[in-house]
Amino acid sequence: IGPWIVPSSEIRNPHKLGLKLWVGKELMQDSNSDKLIFDTYEQIEMLSSRVTLYPGDLIMTGTPAGVAAVKPGDVMEGYCEGVGTIITKVV
Repeated sequence: IGPWIVPSSEIRNPHKLGLKLWVGKELMQDSNSDKLIFDTYEQIEMLSSRVTLYPGDLIMTGTPAGVAAVKPGDVMEGYCEGVGTIITKVV
């Protein structure tokens, strides 16, 4: 989930965050959270109508278009504006 968690108070607008994904040296995704089908508030509203959400719960969502198929040995580098970068090797 990252090397750290950024509190929501540190994110100006969760609906305007640059998102990038590299596989190896190739940029596969260069998009923005404003391209998501449902914004953060809509996702929380829908989920909380079906399950109890507690402080500290994490909600995993999809991403805008551009993600790629990966294979063992590939190195992925994901970036989210205001949050940072995480690098993961596919095993």
